[in-house]
Amino acid sequence: MRVEELELDEDGEPIEGDTLNGRDPDDDDEEEDDEGQDEYENDGFIVDDVEDEEVDEAEEREDSDEERRKKKKKRKKKEAEDLDEDDYELLRENDVNVPKGSKKFKRLKKAQRDLDGIRYGLSDDEFDGSMKGGATAEEKLKRTLFGDDDGQPLEDLPEDEEQIEEEEDGDMGEEDEMADFIVEEDDVPGASVRRKKMKNKKSRHAFDVSSSALKEAQDIFGDVDELLQLRKQGLDYSDQKERRLEDQFEPTVLSEKYMTVKDDEIRTIDLPERMQISEESTGSPPMDEESIIEESNWMHKQLTSGAVPLFGKERTDLSINKDDIMRFLDLTHVQKLDIPFIAMYRKEQCLSLLQDPEQHEVDDVDQEKSDKKPTIKWHKVLWAIRDLDRKWLLLQKRKSGLQSHYSKRFEEESRRIYDETRLNLNQQLFESILKDLKDAESEREVDDVDAKFNLHFPPGEVGADEGQYKRPKRRSQYSICYKAGLWEVASKFGYSAQQLGSQLSLEKLPVDELEDPKETPEEMASNFTCAMFETSQSVLKGARHMAALEISCEPSVKKYVRNVYMENAVVSTSPTPDGKIAIDSFHQFAGVKWLREKPLNKFEDAQWLLIQKAEEEKLLQVTFKLPEKIMDDLIKECNERYLSNGVSKSAQQWNEQRKQILNDALFGFLLPSMEKEARSLLASGAKNWLLLEYGKGLWNKVSVGPYQKKENDINSEEEAAPRVMACCWGPGKPATTFVMLDSSGEVLDVLYTGSLTLRSQNVNDQQRKKNDQQRVLKFMTDHQPHVVVLGAVNLSCTRLKDDIYEVGLSLLRCRLSFPLF
Repeated sequence: MRVEELELDEDGEPIEGDTLNGRDPDDDDEEEDDEGQDEYENDGFIVDDVEDEEVDEAEEREDSDEERRKKKKKRKKKEAEDLDEDDYELLRENDVNVPKGSKKFKRLKKAQRDLDGIRYGLSDDEFDGSMKGGATAEEKLKRTLFGDDDGQPLEDLPEDEEQIEEEEDGDMGEEDEMADFIVEEDDVPGASVRRKKMKNKKSRHAFDVSSSALKEAQDIFGDVDELLQLRKQGLDYSDQKERRLEDQFEPTVLSEKYMTVKDDEIRTIDLPERMQISEESTGSPPMDEESIIEESNWMHKQLTSGAVPLFGKERTDLSINKDDIMRFLDLTHVQKLDIPFIAMYRKEQCLSLLQDPEQHEVDDVDQEKSDKKPTIKWHKVLWAIRDLDRKWLLLQKRKSGLQSHYSKRFEEESRRIYDETRLNLNQQLFESILKDLKDAESEREVDDVDAKFNLHFPPGEVGADEGQYKRPKRRSQYSICYKAGLWEVASKFGYSAQQLGSQLSLEKLPVDELEDPKETPEEMASNFTCAMFETSQSVLKGARHMAALEISCEPSVKKYVRNVYMENAVVSTSPTPDGKIAIDSFHQFAGVKWLREKPLNKFEDAQWLLIQKAEEEKLLQVTFKLPEKIMDDLIKECNERYLSNGVSKSAQQWNEQRKQILNDALFGFLLPSMEKEARSLLASGAKNWLLLEYGKGLWNKVSVGPYQKKENDINSEEEAAPRVMACCWGPGKPATTFVMLDSSGEVLDVLYTGSLTLRSQNVNDQQRKKNDQQRVLKFMTDHQPHVVVLGAVNLSCTRLKDDIYEVGLSLLRCRLSFPLF
């Protein structure tokens, strides 16, 4: 049966130029042209006879141009006769085949042929004839290798893009017919050209991309073949590229949401955040047994000696086991456990550290009889040990850094000195500095060692490039004397600063007595006069300055003087002329206006902060001093260790020089530095006391348990929690508000009383206040709260409390009682 093809217009009439069988004369002409292409053409490539050789190349070019223009003209004419897509769809729905002449929808026809082939069960060889579905050998091969056409839905392809494609196809001519030829071998000539054409053709077939958008994208981004290929596969190029959160959100937003790079690292490490933050400054804690033993010994000494003030005062009666400290360090350093976890699940390993220094020990029987409420344990000793652990790690980190710096600086200084005597002296000084650094157990002792090193090995200009700009440096008097060679005179005075410190600390007593030089000090000093020090007296003065400064920077000497000063120094205050006028009996500084020789160890609270503030405001004058007896004993002890026992005239002269050295060291350097340290110690102690007091106040507030109902409360067995009436003071607008909550915390009722807090004696105001009191009474009688909570915001709340008590007295008459918080 022959299927007729017919194209109709909107009125149902046949389109002009169409016949009943769907054939068009132009189609016949085109088919004839196509058949002519398969026939032999005399293009001059093959030579048949002598006449072909005489064909003019200009005539061939004219014939080929004329044929191309003719084909292009026919194609444009056919495009004008094509129908719209909707018309062809309407014809297809009415079982009318679309004519072959439409090149505009050739891929629609191809898809329709595939669908019809599946519907009628026809193969490629059988699908021909009236259905016009005969597949070529190329199509069969492509379907066998790659399957069916896997493109995007062709119905959605824009019309203007198809027009562009057809124009390009028309311009390409006959070469486009071979563009789909499959080439497998790379060495075939022209293969790269065909692939390039195929690539360009694929880029034009992008899904849902108009030609204008494509042109704009090409102008902006250049070649967009990769983007179009990803879009054709249903992928978004922006999803392929990893986006950084820092480029999308503000740093403050990322920090608030814990989405920064640092937060990711904390989550990846998966350790308590408190430990990770601490290790950033202290470094990784040591995990070997020797380091843990050394640290535990230091901690035990700090805790038992009273160096760590617990709860504002020194505690020497703490029974802390050293083994418990070692086990605690193992739990924190090795197992990385936090204090709350240790106190809850590892308490059996450190029982002596869980005691509260302020908790009064009572017997079990007395505890059952006592009405004392149970309290939450603070675990203060554990937190104190945690702070000591941090101090120890920071101390070790600083000591390690200073040791490496000292070694490097000593090597640089050694390369600059060629005097063998000075090199040996520097070597001895360097070894003693390293020994003192190793033995240092506090930050102050490390500061003493650092001061000694900087004195003998001042930072110079070693390593600076020539021609580099240098900042002018202050030259100390010690460095001037040292460069003048007065260090030789200073070494003749007797014991060195290191030997004096060893004698004061009783570490090493001298084997032989000190021998005085035979020459007098003036005679020896005359040998070292120079342009800077022209006289022997100036030489002796410079040498005494060097010796006194060395004594004041010796760590062992400073440690001895520090112990004496901190145990015996006293503080006195007196008002200045402005303070006498400003400070009266009601002034905040009245309690510290007159202090007379108060010992340093008696400052237990924040009193020193008041003294410090009054001194800053120039209302008080503060003096630090040692008692006269203690000062005489200190000077006597130093003289016995530093002076010689000689009786000759020269020995007496040398002893006079030594006395001046000790006097300059004590009163010029050591005691002023001790006063500065005492001020710093008092300030830190007062601040720690304040922090502990604030901490205890906060702890007492957060440790309050829920309100416990009394035995005589009504319906106490039916409700798990008490009923609460909350009250919030208001000035009138808004009014004082009462809110009733049930045992589950849900709001039951609200009452507004705008006249309850009135204090006016007006009759109308008194009547309104009485009415509000009656309303509050009825409100409380109806709901019967177990407890009333008043939010205190100002002084008016105290009067509101009295008003509520007045209402409560009325409830007492009804045998109802409630507590007021």
